[in-house]
Amino acid sequence: MAAVKPLLVFPDVQSAGAGVLRQALAGRAEPYAAGARVGTRVPGDRSPETPDLPFVLIRLDTSLPHGSGANVRCTLRVTVWHEDADQAHDLAQLAMGLLVAHDGTVLRSVRYATGPLPATDPDSGIDLSTFTVTANARPAVLA
Repeated sequence: MAAVKPLLVFPDVQSAGAGVLRQALAGRAEPYAAGARVGTRVPGDRSPETPDLPFVLIRLDTSLPHGSGANVRCTLRVTVWHEDADQAHDLAQLAMGLLVAHDGTVLRSVRYATGPLPATDPDSGIDLSTFTVTANARPAVLA
């Protein structure tokens, strides 16, 4: 009789990354991190008149499960909007460092990929900085 393969389900790495960063940023003493909100979607009520800064957006760019099912390697794109370019860069650097320093309890590992790179939001004119990291996650085995 052939062996039955286990039913593997990978976690929502985008949501996991947001949770890790939300917890890591809470209570940071750096002035550019004060009040930073972290999410996986841009708030619907945000506009150039009410930008609600600083805001950190985490989105999943790629998800590549290993053929064995033992791991999924994902690229997370993180975009930071802030009051000026320097603070956007500083908060992006901090966020990237906090993700990479994560202890592995939620995400197996996180590594530097690109950035931070400065830019200006084309819709609002607000300064931003963006970077990517690669994150590895374990699957859950379902019965």
